[in-house]
Amino acid sequence: MTMAFVPQSATSEAHDTRTATCRLAVLLTCHNRRQATLRCLAAVDGQRLPERLLVSVFLLDDGSTDGTGEMVGRTYPQVRLLEGSGDLFWCGGMRQAFAKAMQEDFDYYVWLNDDTILHPQGLNMLLSVAGNAGNGNIVVGTTTDPRTGQPSYGGVKRRSRWHPFRFTLVVPGDRPVHCDTMNGNCVLVPRRVAQATGNLDPAFDHGFGDYDYGLRARRAGFGVLVAPGTVGTCPRNQRRLPWRDPALNWRQRWAAVTSRKGLPPREMMIYARRHGGPLWPLFWCMPYLRALLLPTRRPVAVGKPL
Repeated sequence: MTMAFVPQSATSEAHDTRTATCRLAVLLTCHNRRQATLRCLAAVDGQRLPERLLVSVFLLDDGSTDGTGEMVGRTYPQVRLLEGSGDLFWCGGMRQAFAKAMQEDFDYYVWLNDDTILHPQGLNMLLSVAGNAGNGNIVVGTTTDPRTGQPSYGGVKRRSRWHPFRFTLVVPGDRPVHCDTMNGNCVLVPRRVAQATGNLDPAFDHGFGDYDYGLRARRAGFGVLVAPGTVGTCPRNQRRLPWRDPALNWRQRWAAVTSRKGLPPREMMIYARRHGGPLWPLFWCMPYLRALLLPTRRPVAVGKPL
């Protein structure tokens, strides 16, 4: 069955919540990526899902100035459009969408990045794993980079016994596998997990929130499973971490590492104290020391041509 978005005011029997056996909320946030957001929503609209599954989409438009909200409203009037202040970033925007959806007590909540393009069976795969494994597990979908075909985002496992914040992406197999936490690009959270774990933590603006959520859920006794295969595509962010760039001076590196899209010290401290064990102060200060102490590469002088 090809899924169509369900409007909030739907009254037909096919869209009546009383006839639905399962209710799912898809949650997104966006900012000035109109075409990417529309492509993502088109892929959601094209999902092949079981009968009697009611799907509602919640999109937090965080102050877009490129007409994203207006275009989504015309193209997909069933989408629940929420307005942001313009400075919510990923975690803040997803938190508001999640909070709105949780007021309606859905069976499942799906976090979805607006640059993720789902395969037609993507959501069905997540639901199948959740149903077979029991609703005490978060289910993570792995995406591939459309340029390289390599896994880009998904579930992650710790790769160091002594450093709790060194993770590596789990390559999916032909059956679900456990992981430690996850990227938030495509994640299914059952109602039971959402009720116990709550929302994304308001302590985090942009980063940390997805990793923190998975770790908190596991601490509460739930599992985090990587679904078999891949569920869609999402470009891997290839940019070099600017605070590790020796071409920048220490002031530039410090500004980058402490920015809201970097490692804000207060947020990093909360995350490190919560998940870093007894040595958390060491892990908290390490990235800032590296940014300050990294030798700056002097520019190479280029002589005049003869």
